[in-house]
Amino acid sequence: MDATAAPERDPADLVVLLDEDGEPTGTAPRLDVHTSDTPLHLAFSCHVTDGAGRLLLTRRALSKRAWPGVWTNAFCGHPRPGEDPVAAVHRYAEHELGLVLGDLEPLLPDFRYRAVDPGGVVEHEVCPVWLGRTTTPPRLNPDEAVEWTWVTPRELRTTVAVAPWALSPWLVLQLDQLPADVSLLDRAGALP
Repeated sequence: MDATAAPERDPADLVVLLDEDGEPTGTAPRLDVHTSDTPLHLAFSCHVTDGAGRLLLTRRALSKRAWPGVWTNAFCGHPRPGEDPVAAVHRYAEHELGLVLGDLEPLLPDFRYRAVDPGGVVEHEVCPVWLGRTTTPPRLNPDEAVEWTWVTPRELRTTVAVAPWALSPWLVLQLDQLPADVSLLDRAGALP
């Protein structure tokens, strides 16, 4: 296949567009929605922990349109129209990281953010945040992520405190919005 050829489009690969109240208003092709004027749309973000209480960080592929090469939480994605949110998280876990996750726990069901990357691409999402667990190492899809590492809660706290610019803005905002008594960092090893 010609490496410069445009990727083949999946007609079902749509995102759900939202109004300011978070209500669906239509759909758009996922490959076209992220621009300098990205409309509000539905997404999700997932943190993954292992049996040792560590958190998975991944480095976004260098070919990503927004925040290429930036370290972030395990993975993010977009539910398709009518898709169960939990099914969407499991679908992306397998596609991006080759992971089968245990039970998912909602952490920030109402998380919402807007951020602009250095190239001018806007993320504008209602983005519920989940926590999942795995017992296997990731097998990266190179179109999605180029590196991964497990970090302790203390290491992530330190990184956010001293170098938030090295992480995705949604990861930094999520950690800031978790209430002290429901801290992702303190619960990383708490799932059964």
